[in-house]
Amino acid sequence: MQKAVQGTVPPSRSIGNNLLRVLNSADFSYVEPLLEPFRGTTGDVLYEPGDNVGHVYFPCDHAMVSYRVVLADGRSVETALVGREGAIGGIISQGKVPAYARAIVQFSGTFYRMPLSSLQKAKEQSASIKYLFSRYADCLVAQIFQQTACNATHSIEERTAKWLLSAIDRTGESEIALTQEQLAGLLGVGRSYVSRVIQRLKADKVVEARRSRLIVGNRAALERLSCDCNLLVRRHFDDVLRGVYPRDSD
Repeated sequence: MQKAVQGTVPPSRSIGNNLLRVLNSADFSYVEPLLEPFRGTTGDVLYEPGDNVGHVYFPCDHAMVSYRVVLADGRSVETALVGREGAIGGIISQGKVPAYARAIVQFSGTFYRMPLSSLQKAKEQSASIKYLFSRYADCLVAQIFQQTACNATHSIEERTAKWLLSAIDRTGESEIALTQEQLAGLLGVGRSYVSRVIQRLKADKVVEARRSRLIVGNRAALERLSCDCNLLVRRHFDDVLRGVYPRDSD
């Protein structure tokens, strides 16, 4: 696990995490001294299953974390992505509890973190902070529910398109640092299946595949190929916590 780095926390309106950004000025003033900058690098593990959750992490801007359930044979399958719309660690619990899934930095970037005990005190001091995190927890659970249904019912092509759209939304970037093998592992399918899907997307000029990177050149076409799971998650965020799910203008 990487250590915190020196730096200052910007004003609430310019901070790169949407959940922190929607705090009112009084709540942000309370939370701001508790935050410390943290540099997350692709592959850094924030939590392994069974680890005590001591900090909550807020990805900023292009940073993104993947939650993965580790199987008995050592494989891991992704259950949720969290970017600038959310937070990782102890969001629902009322104190330190063991982590259930692996939380791993998918895309490098800046984070802010605070001790989980400090977040709990903030919730006790401010009903609006408690309300915000409770509603975010609802959105995160809804995302995991939708992911479960997606994995069970939708084709690999639909799921591949959906994953790419989810990553674009959270990072704001159309160029995604990811190999086909890594994407296959996240989706829980064989590499050959994903390779065939990517070849079709390349032939249709929807994506370009370069060394360790996928570049989406036609988002509209990708949306047509995707299932509606990403859209349904976005709609739920908008119903429950409007202004938090990333937009192109963020």
